[in-house]
Amino acid sequence: MDIADFFDTFFEEAEELLSDMEQHLLELDIDDPDSEQLNAIFRAAHSIKGGAGTFGFTVLQKTTHILENLLDYARKGELTLRADLVDTFLEAKDIMHEQLDAYRSEEEPNQEAFERICQTLQQIALDEIGQQLDGPATPASEPKASSASSENGAEGKSSEEKAANGHLLVALLNVEDKDRILLVEELEQLGEVQSQSGDAKRYEVILKSSDSADDIEAVMCFIIEPDQIEITAVEGVAAEPSPPEEESPAPAAPAPQAPAENTASKASPAKATAKEKPKKAAAESSIRVSVDKVDQIINLVGELIITQSMLDQTVSDLEEDQSVGNASLQNGMSLLQRNARDLQEAVMSIRMIPMEFVFSRFPRVVRDTAGKLGKEIELITEGKSTELDKSLVERITDPLTHLVRNSLDHGVEMPDVREAIGKPRIGKLTLSARHQGGNILIEVRDDGAGMDRDRLLAKARENGLNVSDTMPDEEVFQLIFAPGFSTAKEVTDVSGRGVGMDVVKRNIQSMGGRVEIQSKLGEGTNTRIVLPLTLAILDGMSIKVGGETFILPLSTVLESLQPSKDDMYAMAGDDVVIKVRDEYLPVIAIHEVLNVENAITDPTKSIAVIVQGEGRRYAMLVDELIGQQQVVVKNLEDNYRKVPGISAATILGDGSVALILDITGLHRLSRYKKEAGKKVVNNQNLSSFKEAEPS
Repeated sequence: MDIADFFDTFFEEAEELLSDMEQHLLELDIDDPDSEQLNAIFRAAHSIKGGAGTFGFTVLQKTTHILENLLDYARKGELTLRADLVDTFLEAKDIMHEQLDAYRSEEEPNQEAFERICQTLQQIALDEIGQQLDGPATPASEPKASSASSENGAEGKSSEEKAANGHLLVALLNVEDKDRILLVEELEQLGEVQSQSGDAKRYEVILKSSDSADDIEAVMCFIIEPDQIEITAVEGVAAEPSPPEEESPAPAAPAPQAPAENTASKASPAKATAKEKPKKAAAESSIRVSVDKVDQIINLVGELIITQSMLDQTVSDLEEDQSVGNASLQNGMSLLQRNARDLQEAVMSIRMIPMEFVFSRFPRVVRDTAGKLGKEIELITEGKSTELDKSLVERITDPLTHLVRNSLDHGVEMPDVREAIGKPRIGKLTLSARHQGGNILIEVRDDGAGMDRDRLLAKARENGLNVSDTMPDEEVFQLIFAPGFSTAKEVTDVSGRGVGMDVVKRNIQSMGGRVEIQSKLGEGTNTRIVLPLTLAILDGMSIKVGGETFILPLSTVLESLQPSKDDMYAMAGDDVVIKVRDEYLPVIAIHEVLNVENAITDPTKSIAVIVQGEGRRYAMLVDELIGQQQVVVKNLEDNYRKVPGISAATILGDGSVALILDITGLHRLSRYKKEAGKKVVNNQNLSSFKEAEPS
């Protein structure tokens, strides 16, 4: 069996360890560092070093080895932490991440960055401790490798942690034969195997090695779980390993791809036995599954839901025929519908992950950005347990990062400025997430200067944008998303080039979301992102226009009403608006925009569905409301091409295809057609409307 089969497991676990390391470094109290956090940082580095050595990733192993030595001094209290030292540790973590990515791509890591960070860490040791660190170890994959510490204890190993006379008893508990063979081969690379015997339940190996027990365990735990191995020191070579204990509890061996429950604590103390290691509860066990496999399951469940809808439609048709009646069939369909819905929700939950995965990136972003700008920032996160579809989590990170940096650069004032106007020197930036109906609301709030409405309008006029002084605040604030729009007085490394905010909005819209901005001059800004929880399933409202059925996302629908000619006004040009509770809303006639034949053309005989998109409300004229239903979203662009005003498609219970409408896209298409001279509503119908513009 090739050890390369475990590369993916190593890469994933190393990513988690690096993430844990960064989080602990950012949370460290420099003046009073927590010993548990320092130990966790050290253990993360130690585990990565062991795994890197096993897989022959020499550069990563050497980098981690030097960092580990320095961290050992810190956890022992022999190295006094400072902010600049933590910055260096974070830089080392970044370089290790780059090295990991290089190995993942089967490339050689950047040698210059490797030499630079090693030199920096060695210089810290000389300046702060007064001695050279123990040099990087030879990779553990070489037979004569040794990660033994020097006499000064640079690796933090006490004499008790060393095997007596270099002999260790390594017991493998409930390990499958294929994994056992691979593990023994690795033990042969870590030292000299003196003897081996046992069975699948307990297999014992006497190993002569200069490596410590926790070094060996860290290497082994990239292949098996921590509770499947116990290592004890022995005096000399044991004549015969002890037989397996009948009553010795040992959990079932997981598949090789299964991750350890807590990868940050793999390097447990030497001499620890299986009884001393925490057992994982059954409910906490997990496996890693390819996202492609999950997507395939979700797609199949979607097809099942469509099939169930078709059968449901067939049963409904049979019920209309009085000559046919079958209670058993009805009961069976009800049960199928209920089970299919439960299965769908269960499968969809597999892809849902907490927002903590996104928010955990931002302490570092805020720290680095605030440092560049010379600002003092307190980051607050709320709703980290709120769940979102994994595909959206991956896509929302970049837009959210840009919004955070924009708030730090343009929003929060410099400390001296804040102090002069009576604000605390430390600015507050809040990231929050919460569910609202079928959506998730993500907010970026700061207590900075807020947006200057007059300045935004003036800049918009300079850029040639069509604006007016009567524009509502919501629309004025949306101007920052115009391409090339920037109010920054000077270009910085953080922002101010007028590049990116339009891309942020476009990316969020591509996920079926919208961006809303609330701001008050002198008090701060709140940027809100509204996203669907998932892109695979949609709660929609079926509407009829002519002979066509369309789907409106239920999250965009506010209400529906019967239009009255007294509430409709013809504006200058071809625009028509409807008055709804003292608010004048643009009217969009779907049959005109999408060229649907045989539709109701008299607005007063249509139904006006009030919808919201991009912070604005519209009245969409439809012939009939069919009802609410959950639909499986099918990507139209992948299967056909991009269609203006249409976001996706779905398959209805009768097997027909229904298009899912894009609210803002329809409005833009409507405006385009008006500019091209096409009427939204027939002139014959408009003649009965009041000609005066609404006040």
